[in-house]
Amino acid sequence: MPLPYNAIVMEHFKNPRNVGKMENPDGKSTVGSPACGDMVSVYIEVDEKTKVITDVKFESYGCASNIATGSIITELAKGKTLEEAKKITWKDASDALGGLPKIKSHCSVLAVEGLREAITNYEEKHGLVVEKVPTTLEVIRRRLKNVLNPLTGLDIVRTNLVTEMSIKDGVVTISIDLPEDHQFANNIRDEIKEKIETLWDVTRVDLVFKKV
Repeated sequence: MPLPYNAIVMEHFKNPRNVGKMENPDGKSTVGSPACGDMVSVYIEVDEKTKVITDVKFESYGCASNIATGSIITELAKGKTLEEAKKITWKDASDALGGLPKIKSHCSVLAVEGLREAITNYEEKHGLVVEKVPTTLEVIRRRLKNVLNPLTGLDIVRTNLVTEMSIKDGVVTISIDLPEDHQFANNIRDEIKEKIETLWDVTRVDLVFKKV
């Protein structure tokens, strides 16, 4: 039975470009969920003066299309300014691969989302966010959906690991249904702070773990 992928997709699947984790990236993101079958992390290195993406890497968990689109999106983004990279679309990624099966088009969307989230992460850390929308509980909840519960492989919101959230005067408080000495507590704490502390109007993130 022939595979539903063309030669370009298979080349990027078998020999992905720029694959791997970047140590100390200027911006990074993780989108998707392994429980749903596809997940991608994107890491970028940016020239502070020119705002050109000088290096970009990705890690992918999923099918051939997910790996191939992660590979091609890094090729398209490298050497572009942040503003130019923001304009890369899922169709650009799909076209560069010579097309994807319709049932796999979401993979190109995921790769583009990962790139844009990494750029946003960089901009937030460097005070470059232009549209300063006030942080709401919905904004926090949306970001927490990209933090995985290691016990299930699903996000900490869907699995009800987050029991309560509040924001007041720039201080975000999040209650977690795990004891502080749990083996995954530190990882979850670090991921939550990484996702929330970069928001322009957040001054502190307090985590409240379950008392035992």
